[in-house]
This record gives sequence, C-alpha cells and structure tokens, in this order.
Amino acid sequence: MADRLDTRAAVYIDFDNIVISRYDQLHGRSQFQRDKARGFDADAKGADPEIAERLARATVDIGAIIDFASSFGTIVLTRAYADWSAEVNADYRGQLVGRAVDLVQLFPTAAYTKNGADIRLAVDAVEDMFRLPDLTHVVIVAGDSDYIALAQSCRRLGRYVVGIGVAGSTSKSLAAACDEFATYDALPGITMVPPKALAAGRAPKKAAAATATSDEPVVVDERGLVVEPLFVEPTRRPGRRAASPATGKDDTEPEDPQQVATGLLERALRLGHEKDDADWLHSSSVKEQMKRMDPSFNEKALGFRSFSDFVNSRSDVAELDESEQIRVIRLKR
Repeated sequence: MADRLDTRAAVYIDFDNIVISRYDQLHGRSQFQRDKARGFDADAKGADPEIAERLARATVDIGAIIDFASSFGTIVLTRAYADWSAEVNADYRGQLVGRAVDLVQLFPTAAYTKNGADIRLAVDAVEDMFRLPDLTHVVIVAGDSDYIALAQSCRRLGRYVVGIGVAGSTSKSLAAACDEFATYDALPGITMVPPKALAAGRAPKKAAAATATSDEPVVVDERGLVVEPLFVEPTRRPGRRAASPATGKDDTEPEDPQQVATGLLERALRLGHEKDDADWLHSSSVKEQMKRMDPSFNEKALGFRSFSDFVNSRSDVAELDESEQIRVIRLKR
C-alpha cells in the first residue's frame, strides 16, 4: 500500500443511480419514470417545457462530486457507467469531458436493464485494486444496496471506502459498509433540499418559485434556514451551449479566469474546513487541493508573484495569516 501521505483515489459513478435519484428527490418518488425523462429531448418539436425545466433543476454537478473526491488524494481514474445514447445522459457531455471522466457504455439488452451498471462497476473496481496496488481510496458514487459487497471487499483489501449518494435514496446498510459516507446535497456548492421536502419526496413550493424567478438558487441548511450559496450554477442544461441565431454556431463567452480562480479558492477552503474541522488551514495544503481540483491553476499565469499575493487579492473570500513561519488561511466568515 502507498504511504498515507501520498493517497491515490479512484472514482466510480453509477450515473443512472445518481441522476434518477436526484430527479426523484426534487420532483417526487418515481417521477423520473412517469415523466419518461430518460429519452426526453428538449429540442424536439412539441417537447414539454415543464419537463425540460424539471431536468434543468435536477441537474447533477459532476464537478462538485469529483472535487470532493479529490480531497482524499490524487484521483488516478474516474469512470461513469450508463447508456450514453440516452438523451438525459448525453446532455452531460460538457461536464464529463471537462473533467476527463472515462465513459463506460452500457448497451441496453432489454427494456429494463437492472444491475447492468452494478455488476460492471464492481468488476472494474476489484480488478483495479489488484492492478493498481498503490490505490488507497475508492469512491463509490451511488446509493444502491447492491454495492454493499463491493464496499466490504474494498475494505478487506485495505482500501479506504468513501460513498456518495442522494439523501432519501441511499441504503443505510451501504453507508454503514463504507469508511465514510457523504450525501450529494451536503457537498460544497450544492443546493440542499430541506428535510421536510426529502420526506415528501418533492422540493418545497416556495423554494421552487424563488428558483424560477431569481438568478440564484435557494439554499436551505439542515435547520431550514436560507443560506447564501457557494456559487450559482448556470440555468442552461449541461452540455448544451448557446448558439447564435444568425450563424447557428456556439456563441458562449469564455469564463473570466479570475472569477474561476476565486470560486476554486472558495471551494477548496470549504472542503478543507469540512475535512479537517480546523479554523485555519495551511497555505500549501489549500494550494495543493486547488491543483487537484483544477490542474491548470497557476497563480503566476493570473498575474501574481506568489500564492500569498493571490490569496491577499481575494480578501473578501479568504483571510491569510502570515504572522507565523507557516502561513495559514481560512474562509472569511
């Protein structure tokens, strides 16, 4: 096994499980199936705009999942299992390609392909553990109880198992089989669904109305209080870029690198505070986490002589203490 200081993680995503669970969590039990959302095409003639809006609100942020997984160590592989010919899955192309996710195609052999992803994912994970002896962490993104045996096998082989699932659709036995389990709703940057809505299997009407009439999503903590979100997700569906009416070509403006870097710093700090339960974080560990989340990050390319200068320029987001020999940072409250 590799040294704990050099942790390496593999991420396995049961894509259908997480997408369908999130949709049903927000819109009601089995609503994904009733809406026939799997084959829904928002660009098709006569497409129901209400279903399109539901899919947009239930969009899963793959980046938030991978960023959280990276807090456990260097990610050596990320695989997502699904039928990528399905319209609802194909719409995630932008997110998946942007995070270098290896897409494993599951061809439907029948009308109902239960356990297709479960078995393939489990076989790949076990094979990778023997093929990659320096793998220290296994991250399973799913809430299905079928993964209990996989989690137990990974632990017997000396790996630290992390589970990520959607609240209300996760097996308690699976959570118990993991070394650590996190709900998708609790990841930094994700809009949390209030406990009452989870019990009812639908999003609260007031929150839904606020989301529809505002540029910012409503975020509610575990106490039912509205809190400020970490960042605002785009309202357009993932993988679909705006097209110019005149040319029909992509006309999306590139993101401001300074704003992207600020969001990266904020998310890294949130992850660090939640993982270490510490008020101050070492500057070097925060920068390392930012590099894990976005390998292209370079403060010098942004015009800063050092990482400290970069952090000081974001004084509205972070506080830097340079009074001691070791520089420490914390998220500004």
